[in-house]
Amino acid sequence: MEPKTKNLQEIEAVIAKAIKKVNARKENDLCRYIPMSTGGYMHHFTLRKLKNRNPAELSALIEKFIIQSEKPSSVAPKQRAARGSRKRRDQMTFTRNQLERMLNIARLAGDKEMVSVLAPKKSLATCKRDLISSIRHSRIEPELWNAYMESLNAMQMLANSPMSDVLASLSAHK
Repeated sequence: MEPKTKNLQEIEAVIAKAIKKVNARKENDLCRYIPMSTGGYMHHFTLRKLKNRNPAELSALIEKFIIQSEKPSSVAPKQRAARGSRKRRDQMTFTRNQLERMLNIARLAGDKEMVSVLAPKKSLATCKRDLISSIRHSRIEPELWNAYMESLNAMQMLANSPMSDVLASLSAHK
């Protein structure tokens, strides 16, 4: 147990010396001065892990890149993909008002297929509730009936799919 405490004291001394040299405020600030082979600088979790599991390696890295360096320089961060890079560029996006206008145009044109595509999908429970409410108020809403039938068919398709058999057998084994 004594060699480990000695190593910990040694690494703490090296870290303190490095913090003083680069005018850092805390231990994690040293990460920016230690380059990684994968690009960019060391992550603070990696620094913490090295400090606990392999203090000699961390000490060597700090010595090499901070203490022995004439002027330690900050490493550029690793290049990452832009936040919107995974978005599909060929898909059109519409605002809620634009969708509602298109839905009204489709209703006026009597295009049931477009109405079903553009209409917001409702759950089976919501469709039932809205349908019962329209019946109570003596209103006929064919679109509501179509939405109810669509969600009912979707539920039945899910119940009859092979994946539902797999899920049922998995839950039976628990």
